[in-house]
Amino acid sequence: MAVVIAGCGDLGTEAGLRFASLGHRVMGLRRSAEKLPSEIEGQAIDLSVEMPSLPVDTTIVVIAMSPDQRSVEGYQAAYVNSVLRIAAAIRKDCAAPPRVLYVSSTAVYGIDDGSWVDETTPTQPTSPTAVVLLEAEETLLQLIPEATILRLGGLYGPGRTREIDRVRQGVAPISSEPEFTSRIHRDDAAAAIVHLMTMQNWPETVYIGVDNLPADRRDVVEFLARSLDLPAPEVNSDSSRGQGIRGKRCNNHRLRETGFVFSYPTYREGYAAVLEGGGVRHA
Repeated sequence: MAVVIAGCGDLGTEAGLRFASLGHRVMGLRRSAEKLPSEIEGQAIDLSVEMPSLPVDTTIVVIAMSPDQRSVEGYQAAYVNSVLRIAAAIRKDCAAPPRVLYVSSTAVYGIDDGSWVDETTPTQPTSPTAVVLLEAEETLLQLIPEATILRLGGLYGPGRTREIDRVRQGVAPISSEPEFTSRIHRDDAAAAIVHLMTMQNWPETVYIGVDNLPADRRDVVEFLARSLDLPAPEVNSDSSRGQGIRGKRCNNHRLRETGFVFSYPTYREGYAAVLEGGGVRHA
């Protein structure tokens, strides 16, 4: 039985290695397939313009694309176009309908007042790129109604150290008013993908993939500064004055109800592992 990872970059490769360790044959679809580790069979392809060839015995398909450009056009090519071509390839090549998981983003909710969000919260994307992400979700569910959407919060981990780098450089000013963020370590995101696609019960349509602790960004930045033995960043009171609470707090209860257990249940454990050099970044 084969697993196909469409968009086999950093997150997709980590998930693919975990599938391989369970004994699955894994095929990774990406333009630079030569960068994949030996455990993953590569197929060099541009999914924005080409339809792949899938193994006839494919039982799991994970779509984990990332755009070349942070523009509407880049998102359309990476997400919507790839969904159309993967769905067509499944119909053409697979002997039986596989489980399909699409990696999306909590950006589709568009909430920015500190409210709690779960899978029942209406999707109201406010940015043009988030509108495209939701279009890709809806396109996939129209073509493959039994597919699963995993909406990830902010990914961090090996090679994803933007917040750490900003603290080190002293360019991470913090707001005087709460700005809630919901995050997930890359390894937990990969583990959640494998868990949902291999658990006994058929997964539900939508899951939120975040850790157990939505946190004020100020708490995260101050934690990183203490961990790096650096002074706390300055509070930028002018930029946030009068804006009130911002961001959103994402609830992961549905994911945890499936029996999924986090290796890094909060940003504290996750960032501590990153600072200690835990984990390996895959190209």
